[in-house]
Amino acid sequence: MGDEQWILAMNHTQLAALKATNEYTAKFGLVLSDEDTALLLNERSEVLKKERRVEFGEGILPKLAFAFCDSPYIQQDNYVETLARLQEIFYFYKNESLDEFTDDELVEAMKELFDGPCQGSLDYMEDTGLQKLAKKARFGACYDEAEEDEY
Repeated sequence: MGDEQWILAMNHTQLAALKATNEYTAKFGLVLSDEDTALLLNERSEVLKKERRVEFGEGILPKLAFAFCDSPYIQQDNYVETLARLQEIFYFYKNESLDEFTDDELVEAMKELFDGPCQGSLDYMEDTGLQKLAKKARFGACYDEAEEDEY
């Protein structure tokens, strides 16, 4: 299989996996159109380039859709925008945490922050809660919560 065929096959796999989330997320009133999925996959490519990451398989978008679809802070009118931003935040913090967390661990931490102390604020989640998580990953036992105010 040539490179171009392989890329087309990967795109088809990612598209199918993302579209399949609709079967579950529709229970929460959240559905992605064909246009939405194409937009999200295009943004995925852009953020992977920006963060200098490579990803194989279905990608993180289906996991994000499944994890966040029951959030009280996500409705159909902000669903695509929220998924796009969650994806961007996810890849940024995979790098910031030096890949110390599995995809599932990072998604779970994001969901807990988003629905908990951040009350649906992506900016607050990104700038506060996930910063702490990334520092702990980078500095481990050397990281002291008391020093956080100095940053």
